[in-house]
Amino acid sequence: MAIENRVEEKGIDNAAFTISFDDVNAETKNKNKQPERAQWGNGLEFLMSCIAMSVGLGNIWRFPFTAYENGGGAFLIPYIIVLVLIGRPVYYLEMCLGQFSSRGNVKMFEALAPALKGIGYGQSIGSICVATYYCSLMAITLFYFVNSFTGDLPWAECRDEWIAENVTCIASKETHDASELQNTASSSELFFKKEVLKEITDISGSLGLPEWRLTICLLVSWIATFLVSRNGVQSSGKASYFLALFPYVVMITLLARAATLEGAPEGMFYFIDPVWERLLEAKVWYSAVTQCFFSLNIGFGTVVMYSSYNDFNHNIYRDAIVVSFMDTFTSILAGTTIFGILGNLAQRQNMHVKDVVNAGGTGLAFISYPEAIAKFDSVPWLFAILFFMMLFILGVGSLIALQGSAFTIIMDNWPHLKKWHVSLGCGIVGFIIGLVFVTPGGQFIVTLLDYFGGTFIFFILTTMEVICVFWWYGLENFCDDIEFMLKRKVGLYWRISWGVITPVVLVVIFIYFVATLERLQHEGLDFPDHVLAFGWVILGVGLLQIIIWWSYYLIHKRKIGFKNALRQSLSHEKWGPKNPEYRAAWLERKKQLAERRLAANKPEWLRLLHVLIGKN
Repeated sequence: MAIENRVEEKGIDNAAFTISFDDVNAETKNKNKQPERAQWGNGLEFLMSCIAMSVGLGNIWRFPFTAYENGGGAFLIPYIIVLVLIGRPVYYLEMCLGQFSSRGNVKMFEALAPALKGIGYGQSIGSICVATYYCSLMAITLFYFVNSFTGDLPWAECRDEWIAENVTCIASKETHDASELQNTASSSELFFKKEVLKEITDISGSLGLPEWRLTICLLVSWIATFLVSRNGVQSSGKASYFLALFPYVVMITLLARAATLEGAPEGMFYFIDPVWERLLEAKVWYSAVTQCFFSLNIGFGTVVMYSSYNDFNHNIYRDAIVVSFMDTFTSILAGTTIFGILGNLAQRQNMHVKDVVNAGGTGLAFISYPEAIAKFDSVPWLFAILFFMMLFILGVGSLIALQGSAFTIIMDNWPHLKKWHVSLGCGIVGFIIGLVFVTPGGQFIVTLLDYFGGTFIFFILTTMEVICVFWWYGLENFCDDIEFMLKRKVGLYWRISWGVITPVVLVVIFIYFVATLERLQHEGLDFPDHVLAFGWVILGVGLLQIIIWWSYYLIHKRKIGFKNALRQSLSHEKWGPKNPEYRAAWLERKKQLAERRLAANKPEWLRLLHVLIGKN
């Protein structure tokens, strides 16, 4: 007790000593009352699942267009810098949090401090938003995949029923110089908007009814996801080998084909040719961060969730390096392939590459790519089948992780439920919500949720996550936890990034983001006020989870008095390994470290400096 009082006076590791061994004994007594938590079959399953989760649709269509929009090769510089200083450190952070606590993101934050529980629920709301619209993109992919099984691709030719007044349709399979024509549209664009989406440009009245063919594709997509994830990581882990590796077979095949096309070198060079002055634009750096977050699934709760099923001593340091490298490699591989194809397209149409790319986001995936494939001289249908099969498989790998976030929250709270019941329930709810995205006005809602629920909310919550872990729980405490878990000292790169660079850069970028906020648009069209208000409501609901769950805790503990309840809500007393044996050893080690640091009696500034450089 004397040690604990002295530690509290010094402010060193004070949270650790509010934990008593009675808690450990209680956990030991209750151990047999709870079903044993599932684990990956082996470490390779975890690695393959992380690759399948992180390498997804965002690498294939989001990264190439984002790079093109933000200076081509110049974008690669801020992207790699952001990856090194923010992406990789936060990814490793979330892996460590999940594995050390053996809890999903909600339970993990609750253990770190009850006041933080709402961050986990806020992340889950964002993940649900992304999962539901993500599956609608998979439904469109499946629609294209089915329509590729024909010698004449349906988007390669113009149809009379697609052509509106004052619009000239250009068949995608033919080569034209359309530079002097006005109001033109390719058959690929018209097929996507008129045949697939049956798109409307005014949603002020209603979104319309779900398109029946896309509804069937949406149902099949959720069924495929359910079949793979029906038993949690025990079934998805087995499928991860195929989900992670097969897309590379297709991507390398497409790269080999793209490299042999006339004009491909010019397109590939355009992709890496830097426009140096763009590096001075803050928007380029913001785009690099959002792409990094989206691609690595940072802040979604999925990384914490996946790593929580690991063995306590699993080498996640290696996995974090491998996954972050593979994610970047895949993005560059996809960008090189796509711009090789677009370079060929530009040469055949006597245009510049920048004029060939006329659509981003879903348009790049379902207009520009199909149009490029339609112009292939031989077996375009085969390349269409391979391309959309690859997109669908990538989508399944990522959707399993997003759906697994909700699955883990439910199973952590009600561990006696049957896994396949929970997976089925998540799939049914996801399908019902997803119907809104396959309506004629659904793409407006995709844009809305991607902005508010897939970017804005994660930016705020991830910034709070980093600050709470390193500036509240403490960088020194967290590094001690990692060293105890992995039996390796945390290096200088991680300490400097976590303690200074990552939180400061995130705060600066967020301030810029808010200062330059503009009214959201979809393809140049304004959102009706009531629809835009719905987006702000989603963001508000996600962020209010922090206040809601903190208030709930204080009300629930009101019998001990507000001051005591507040103190408990801000304490880290429940933090630590979930396994009682590891927890007991961890507590003992924390006491030994505190005694040694108290004996050293260093000034506070010197102690903080030593924490940053890793000198005990």
